[in-house]
Amino acid sequence: MQHRIVVIGAGYTGATAAGRLAKRLHSDDVAITLVNTEPDFVERVRLHQLAVGQSLKPRPFSEMFAGTGVALKLGRVTGVDADRRTVRVVAVDGAAEAQGLGREGLGYEEPAYEELEYDTLVYALGSGWNDHGVPGTAEHAYEIAGRPGALRLRERLAGLGAGQPVVVVGGGLTGVEAATEIAEARPDLAVALAVRGGLGDWLSPKGRRHLRKVVDNLGITVHEDTAVAAVEADHVTTADGAVVPAAVTVWTAGFAVHPIAQATTLEVNGTGQIVVDRSMRSVSHPEVYAIGDAAMVMGPGDKPLRMSCASGVPTAWQAADAIAARLTGAKVPTTPVRYFNQCISLGRKEGLIQYVTADDRAVSAALTGRLAAVYKELICKGAAWGVANPAVGTLARRRRVVAEPVRDGNGSGVKAAA
Repeated sequence: MQHRIVVIGAGYTGATAAGRLAKRLHSDDVAITLVNTEPDFVERVRLHQLAVGQSLKPRPFSEMFAGTGVALKLGRVTGVDADRRTVRVVAVDGAAEAQGLGREGLGYEEPAYEELEYDTLVYALGSGWNDHGVPGTAEHAYEIAGRPGALRLRERLAGLGAGQPVVVVGGGLTGVEAATEIAEARPDLAVALAVRGGLGDWLSPKGRRHLRKVVDNLGITVHEDTAVAAVEADHVTTADGAVVPAAVTVWTAGFAVHPIAQATTLEVNGTGQIVVDRSMRSVSHPEVYAIGDAAMVMGPGDKPLRMSCASGVPTAWQAADAIAARLTGAKVPTTPVRYFNQCISLGRKEGLIQYVTADDRAVSAALTGRLAAVYKELICKGAAWGVANPAVGTLARRRRVVAEPVRDGNGSGVKAAA
């Protein structure tokens, strides 16, 4: 009987894990189901481009996973019972979800749901924007943590007239990329960036100088050492009481993990991330693997990995390879995740590649300018290519599951020999 692998979430990590598992294991032995709310892969690292009106290449999962044996189930995960080994999935209209219509696009009041049973679960629900409880943010701010949010921002920006103010809150990678993209695409707008510390204070001196140069050339006003305490429809208020006009506020001040794990019996940390071992396996439920932003993963220097595509994809590789190894009786690989650089787009013509230590601290070396923009573009294309091509190999190289069918508490399962 087939071993049932359910992957929930089809961002960079979930889609990569599903594809890699399909190329590691025989379809006769495993049934891989990928659950996602949308029928297309979303390039999250390009959502600031989508927000300013650029068109992104469609990447339907039906094409990406054609012939792999991965079954896509369109649905919204509303619960996980880690003790019964089930996932509750509500049926959705994928096209409506992609446009951010949610339940309104379903056409009926109470959507149907089903429970998917699994023998192995790959939890890859990722993260969304984090408003940190700042008053007015949920009501008035825009976000680009997902495609629906980016499309709403796109529509709002398109309706702005010349000279209207846009404030981007958050000075990390997402905030810097959003502010520069908007300023380049709409030089008629008054774009401002509010950061808690100094502009690019995590970068090397060379990196900071280049970032400042690009920001100044684009006419972006930077409010440094500024915490936003409230968001209104037409302005933001800082912690020191200053009022900054904002016809549009774009909130990029960090991410929060999907809340479902925290409502389960899985062991999680204080932010709701699932605690895993070096193979991305849950320390409390060995049949569950967590990857990407959903996982609490320790990296070099005993520091938690930051939420990012750069961190997430290697965790997907690790989890998929560990699952395949355990099912086939092979040695479980545990390859440490480390960083090499931070790739930052500064509009379409400028970029910044900040080289870093293994534990993500900036070193003096940095690549800047047009060459850095090309480098960043190649990285983005490579990440999308990697989702569709998660492993090198053919059917003949897929390993057979070394297991015998057994009965567990949920019905049929597979007991691996590893």
